[in-house]
Amino acid sequence: MEEIHVAPVIWRKSTRSNGSGDCVEVADNVPGLVGLRDSKDPTGPVLMFGPTAWSTFVASVKQGAL
Repeated sequence: MEEIHVAPVIWRKSTRSNGSGDCVEVADNVPGLVGLRDSKDPTGPVLMFGPTAWSTFVASVKQGAL
């Protein structure tokens, strides 16, 4: 697996996250990539998606397909 080094990543949590803080965080300030991580484990693994894959995923969630 290749490591990617980028400028400081800015993570944001959904405003719809529950009161206990259980949520995913998204970083969309990395050119050409969208990062996703577990807010409870900020030093844990990060999933990286291309912008097209991310847009398709978000649209599917909004349509109730997932």
